Formats: sequence, C-alpha cells, structure tokens
Amino acid sequence: MACSVAAIAVVAALAGCADMGRVDAPAPSVGATEAGLPAADAAPVAAVDRQWWRAFGDPQLDRLVEQALQGNPNLQVARARLEKARAAVSATRAAELPQVKGDLQVSRSLYSENYIYPDPLGGSIQNTGLLQLGASWELDFFGKNRAAIEAAVGNARAAQADAEAAQVLLASNVARSYLQWARLAAQRAVAERTLAQREETLRLVRDRVSAGLDTRLELRQSEGGLPEARQQIEALDEQIAIAQHAIDALAARPALAESMTAPALAALQPIPLQPVLPADLLGRRADIAAARWRAEAATHDVDYARKQFYPNVNLTAFVGLQSLGLDNLLKSGSAQWGVGPAVSLPIFEGGRLRANLRAKAADRDAAIESYNAAVFDAVRDVADQVSSIRSIARQQVQQRQAQTAAEGAYEIAVQRYGAGLGNYLNVLAAETAVLAQRRQAVDLAARALDTQVALARALGGGWQGEAGDRQAAAAATSSH
Repeated sequence: MACSVAAIAVVAALAGCADMGRVDAPAPSVGATEAGLPAADAAPVAAVDRQWWRAFGDPQLDRLVEQALQGNPNLQVARARLEKARAAVSATRAAELPQVKGDLQVSRSLYSENYIYPDPLGGSIQNTGLLQLGASWELDFFGKNRAAIEAAVGNARAAQADAEAAQVLLASNVARSYLQWARLAAQRAVAERTLAQREETLRLVRDRVSAGLDTRLELRQSEGGLPEARQQIEALDEQIAIAQHAIDALAARPALAESMTAPALAALQPIPLQPVLPADLLGRRADIAAARWRAEAATHDVDYARKQFYPNVNLTAFVGLQSLGLDNLLKSGSAQWGVGPAVSLPIFEGGRLRANLRAKAADRDAAIESYNAAVFDAVRDVADQVSSIRSIARQQVQQRQAQTAAEGAYEIAVQRYGAGLGNYLNVLAAETAVLAQRRQAVDLAARALDTQVALARALGGGWQGEAGDRQAAAAATSSH
C-alpha cells in the first residue's frame, strides 16, 4: 500500500504539469446598473400577483387560464424537460458514491494443447465458473465530480425557471387571445350599430325621394352603404372564429370557445399595476433566472473540462469464487479477493481535452451573452409597456373628445339633411368620422387592457423570485 500511496503522489505531481492550453477569461455579465435599471433605493414597485388575470373580474377567463395551465402540450413539454434535468442531477451524483456489481460466469471450453496449459488440462474440455462481487469508488481528490454535479444542478434550476416562464407566457397568451376576442366582439357590435344606422338613413332617403326632395343618386349612395356594413360584420365573424381557434389550441380543448359566452370588453376591469420600471426587475423574471442558471452551469462545465486533465483515482476491490470445474466453485479453496488503488492520467490524447475545454469555454461565453441579451430585452420590454400604457391613457382622453365632437356633428348633419338644409354628402362625411371614432375607441380600450397583460408578463407574471430559486434548488438536489 505504501507503494500505491507513493504512486498516487507522483501522479498528482504530474497533474500540475498538464498542458491545458490557453482559455480566455469569461465574458462579463450585465448588472442592474449597466442594464439601465433604477437605483436599488428607488421607490418600491408592488409585485404582480401570481394569478394576476383574476383582476379582470371575469370568471370565464379564470377558468380558461386554469384549463390551459393544466392541459397545454407545450407546458407539459417544459415540465418533462424539468424532470429530465432532475434525473440528470441524480445520475451525476451517483458518481460520488461507491459502485457495487455482481458477476456470475459459467463456461465450457476446449483448452489448447499447444499453449500454456499443461497436461492433462491441455487438449481437454473443462467447465469454469466465476462468482464474484466487485466494488469501485472514485476518490474525487480534484473536485471533478463536484463540478459535474454543480453543472447538472444549474441546468435543473434553469429547467425549473423555464417551466415557470412557460406558465407565465401561457397565461398571458390566453389572456391576450381572450382580449382579442372581446375586442372583435365589441367591433362587431359597432358594425351592427352601423348597419342599423344606415338602414334608418336609407328609410329617410327613400321618404325624401318619394317626396321629390332627393334624386335617385342619393338613394343609390345610401343603398351602397348596407352591403359594406354587412361585409364588415362578416369579416369580423371570420376574425372571431380565428381567435376562438387560438383559445382552443392554448387550452388544448377543441371547440371550447364555442361553448363560451363572448366576452364583453366594457365589463373587463383594468389590472392595478404601477406603470414604472422596477429596480428589482432581474429578480422577478423567470426567463432571466433561467439564463443566469444556464450561465452558471456552463461555468461549472468549464471547471469540469479543466479537471479532466487531472488524474482519476479509483479504489477497487473484489471478493468471490473461481474454479476449474463447477463442482469446485463453492469450495473454500476457490475463494479469491483483491483490493487496491487504480490511477490513470491523460498524457497524450491528441489535443482532445484541450479542444473540449475550449468548446466548453465558448459555451460558457455564449450562455453569459444570452443572459446579457435576456436582461436588455427584459428592460426594453417593461419600458415599452410602461410607455404604451401612459400613451394610450393620453390617447383615450383625446379620442373621447374627438368622438363626442364627431357624434354631435353627425346628429346636426342628419337634422339639416332631414330639414332640407344640407345635402347627403355631408351626412356621409359625418357618419364616416363617427364610425372611425367608434372603432378607435374599441381599439384603444382593448389595447389598454392588452398592454396591462403585457406589462404583467414583462414584470415576471407573479414569479416567486428567490423563493422559486430555493424551491428549484431543493427539488433539483433531492434524490430520485
């Protein structure tokens, strides 16, 4: 054993001479300040509720989101990837533990007369048996297995965060599809109101033509507005069907939307969100956490690749029975055992280990830059939604004033036309302005709610942040 210990010491000394080649320093990661986030002592922003969609006050939407979170295939894929990552942690941790295996071999062989076997064994046919229990234990002197475990745990945490991010994205997509349906339903109500209004105008024109106050030109102009209004209704019905199909796909339940009541845009309540950029944004978003964990896992992969240059030290042992002739296998004289260290060190491998180290370093830099990109995209995303919410609120104020004015002008134009003080072109022009304002009012109301959904998602969608990280770490490191 003294010689074995000395051999291990010599090999460890040789490990210090291992040529790893040149590996550049890791790419720098972006912090909160570089990303343009406010100072940490800025006024705190209330966190988004984990079930933020309930703030709309629509029980039908609540049920729809819950159904999607239970049955959406893409979400199930993310959960399956999480289970795979957790299994990889367990498989990697197994390398730290002793490995024990049993071996049973029985064979019947002809022994050569012209080889090493003496008479009477040479030229005879004999049975041989082996019954053995072997064990090995890799002694992780240089931390190679620990680096592999840390990389696997990082990947599992990233998979956990990815699954959380998928839930946030799915909930927001369901809510946005639902709002799109509500917008189209409201636009259809405007189109139906337009059709009814044009039918009333047509009756007025017919009465004036019968009284000899108008010509057939005005009648034809008035009649032409009806097919146009019906065509708009048909086009909206097509878009509503497409929106319903999107909802069915998200919930993974065909024809689900057909059994639902069309949502009323005016009945949906706004989500109480503060339209500001929070200082702690990076800790609120699961996608950023996933990118961070992937970067950390890639860093541990580099450490693992670097430690491939160091010796592998294994302690091996076996105990069992071996005999020539199966009738002797279970006799005490057939016993055998052995124990000792096994040391291996890569000396010449054609640059394979150095190439692997450079590749892992490149993967690490790519993961860090992906994290940086996720940070900048997140800040831009929130800033965009904040700007849109504020702008839409200002637009709605101006639009309501413009709609009031347009509807007043239309009523005057109709009254003047009915009294013979104006022509029909004035009515058409005033009606066009009113219809445009009504459509814009619906679009702005829908955009205001849709942007609130986008802001809730951009702020993390209620992800638990560090608490979620701790939960992921516990799940990833648990034994399966």
